[in-house]
Amino acid sequence: MPDTLSTTTRDERIRYLPAAEIRQKFVDFFVARGHEAVPSASLVPAGDQTLLFTNSGMVQFKDVLRGVEKRSYKRAVDYQRVLRVAGKHNDFEEVGRTPRHHTLFEMLGNWSFGDYFKREAIHWAWELLTQVYGIPGERLAATTYTYDDEAFAVWRDDIGLPPERMARWGDADRGDDKNFWRMADTGPCGPCSEIHFDRGAHLSEGPHCVPDHSEHCPRWLEIWNLVFMESDQQPNGPRVPLPFKSVDTGMGLERLASVLQQVPTNYDTDLFTPLHARMRELLGHDPDAFESERFSYQVIADHSRAITFLVADGVLPSNEGRGYVLRRILRRAVRHGRLLGREEPFLAETASVVIDVMSDAYPYLRDARDGILEVIRREEEQFARTLGAGTVHLESALARVAPDAERKVGRRPEELPADAPELDGAVAFKLQDTYGFPLDLTVELAAERGVAVDRAGFEEALAEQRARSRAGTKGELSRLAQQQALYQGALARGESKFLGYETTSAVGRVTAIFRSGVDYEELSGVGEAEIVLDQTPFYAEGGGQVGDQGVIRALDVQEAADPIFVVRDTQRPVPGIVVHRGQLQGTVKIGQQVLAEVDPERRARTMRNHTGTHLLHRALRNVVGDKARQAGSLVTPDYLRFDFPFDRPLTDDERRAIEAEVRAVVRDDKPVMPRYMTMGEAIAQGADAFFDEKYGERVRVVFVDGYSRELCGGTHCRATGQIGSFTIIGERSIGSGMRRIEAVTGDVADALLQERSAILERVAEAVGAQSVSSVPERVAELQARVRQLERRLREGGSGGQPRPGELARQAESVDGTRFLGYAAPFDSMEELKAYAKEVRGSLGEGVIALALDADEPQLFVTVSPDLVTRGVSAGQLVQAGAPVLEGRGGGRPEMAQARGRRRDRIPSAIEAIRSALGEVLGDDGGLGADDASAGAGNG
Repeated sequence: MPDTLSTTTRDERIRYLPAAEIRQKFVDFFVARGHEAVPSASLVPAGDQTLLFTNSGMVQFKDVLRGVEKRSYKRAVDYQRVLRVAGKHNDFEEVGRTPRHHTLFEMLGNWSFGDYFKREAIHWAWELLTQVYGIPGERLAATTYTYDDEAFAVWRDDIGLPPERMARWGDADRGDDKNFWRMADTGPCGPCSEIHFDRGAHLSEGPHCVPDHSEHCPRWLEIWNLVFMESDQQPNGPRVPLPFKSVDTGMGLERLASVLQQVPTNYDTDLFTPLHARMRELLGHDPDAFESERFSYQVIADHSRAITFLVADGVLPSNEGRGYVLRRILRRAVRHGRLLGREEPFLAETASVVIDVMSDAYPYLRDARDGILEVIRREEEQFARTLGAGTVHLESALARVAPDAERKVGRRPEELPADAPELDGAVAFKLQDTYGFPLDLTVELAAERGVAVDRAGFEEALAEQRARSRAGTKGELSRLAQQQALYQGALARGESKFLGYETTSAVGRVTAIFRSGVDYEELSGVGEAEIVLDQTPFYAEGGGQVGDQGVIRALDVQEAADPIFVVRDTQRPVPGIVVHRGQLQGTVKIGQQVLAEVDPERRARTMRNHTGTHLLHRALRNVVGDKARQAGSLVTPDYLRFDFPFDRPLTDDERRAIEAEVRAVVRDDKPVMPRYMTMGEAIAQGADAFFDEKYGERVRVVFVDGYSRELCGGTHCRATGQIGSFTIIGERSIGSGMRRIEAVTGDVADALLQERSAILERVAEAVGAQSVSSVPERVAELQARVRQLERRLREGGSGGQPRPGELARQAESVDGTRFLGYAAPFDSMEELKAYAKEVRGSLGEGVIALALDADEPQLFVTVSPDLVTRGVSAGQLVQAGAPVLEGRGGGRPEMAQARGRRRDRIPSAIEAIRSALGEVLGDDGGLGADDASAGAGNG
């Protein structure tokens, strides 16, 4: 960034405001003018396949602007977290290099949906900036779209801006989008008016330095964009008028804070300085060191904010989609930490600062703190291992290029001679693409070996990959856009009313017929098709629940006739219509009355699994904690699937506890009651909502009486007793920090349990167990015996330990009682116990104390029955040895065991048991510690 940015003339008329106060004043100003305060939406766009992330404040209002969705208000205000790292709005490569580009930032916005328009929007913007925030009017300028005479006239005549602080730009029809805003290649768009702040004439770079969209001159800073939504961009070019005109404004909080705090960059505001301070603490840097490494500091601060919010919004690191973007951002931050000299993990530290700074505005960050930090910590540690693997491949490649080169640590790439050997750019690209090994690290390590990197070849390989990705993405988006246009045409004929909460059969009227992207008035024959009805009992896929199946029959023929349409799937491609997809096997035409019949048995099974999913979610969180929130689900007639963030497998006890809790709620036959309310009321009542679902202003909350409450539009049982049975059939990892539970209910669960019971009975018979309940013990005995026999075979019949009789002869006398202490690296406690049983057969009366010599040592003590009658207890003896191992233990008088942490103290633990036996018998046995230790060796 230019050095001139470090010199900013201070204006005493502008009062310093913290970012939190700036944010609140914005909301308060518009609420006082009749605007509804709307919460920020997730970074993951709900129900929008055209966007990877929420990249502007208008994303959650897109359907409202298009007239597809209706709200109870016509004016809204919000502060929206947005992310720009992909697609049309992509600032990723600029982050850290410029004073004001970010991956994640906050957009302050006010909205009008067919209410006020340009004049009010401009007047209120001017009032807020000059009167509430106190920015002098002479330091503000405005730009308008070339052909927007109305907005230009408001600025000139009403506000009174002089000509030198006004400019007109853009011609969208000729490809110049200056002062013309569009969210993506399709969707709402319109002219805009930008407000710029004059940072001082001393920053001017010449006559060309005027307010413009490209911000080429550091003197002018764009702070607010007022977008006047008038059109809807259709696929393949045409723009059509929207149902009503709207206002969509966006002002970056970070930029406004830099103005009101009078600092040279966004990174010098109080939104970022705590992050810099924490990194300086970790690195031990003084202010001069910070300034010399400002680029890396700014990358780390920005990326820490992005990864914190992404993880909080349910995105987890992966190798595709949103998870890959998160991983890329995190790895770039780690790389810059290493450039600063930080080898140890640090991002959990900076993320914690993000949560501290932002949680007042976004309380959910505070609630999810532990889970957020754990995901970040684990991913950073994994990347450290990735760097290690990448280094091996790089070293191998460098050895082939320059086999005799000597390594010189600290040699910089610019120090290499012009004829230095060169690493192929394709190799460098593969290291980054396959192993996640950053290019700049490749360049740095190669320079130490005296090797240059073919950057042009790298860029060529990267460009080829981007072109392939872009072509596929554009083709897919174009196809989706064409489909959306088709469905929007169907919506214009009327919405589909869903009747399926009350019935599985209903009469409806055909409103649209589609095949292969063509809209038909009438269609005959056999083949795939789509049908839209004005009302239907078919549930469209949503909320994880699959769409209904069934049939559609014509009403103008006898009831026994075959259906004219077999429904294989039901979808809601755009809000407002339900599309039945399947096989046409007759004739159907627009306006025809038909009977729509859902497969009732399939629906009933699906309902049992959906209600079971709600019970599973609540039971899971009750058992392992609230961080196990739903991250995805699938509800089918055959089984249910539930994904949740968790850093380890469930234990057997946790799994049994979850099943037991769900079954208890099923037995209680609790009523399941859906209720409609506002989103605010639902959250206030503690209803669970999920990041990847799109919710309207009024929501449906499914209550399981006294147990759970979730926002849900799916079909459910009327009471939990209808679920019948519930069984978890699997729990596994599906990625870093993400687990999946699969379960079944009803008759499927009954059949599974019957099958398992039959298998267990056959196993009991096969292993010779006396009963089903004794199978585990019998199998453990057989396993220990098999391992012992295998060891003896491997070692020529001598066994890994002394023969039981040989060991028994090594017993010592403690007050006339035989005591045997022995430690060895048994394969398991089952093998140790089996060995102890054989030793007991040879020893007869006495005390046996065996130890499992392992990183987590264990003790096992048995006492013969005659000694138990004399008051000798195995439980008391093992409790004497357990503390020596820094562990705990206990058991019955005849048998007890303990577990500890100090492997090195096993001999001392056996000595403690021998001493405790002596005290019980009234004699220490006459042996010193050295003798006892010798008897407790490793055989």
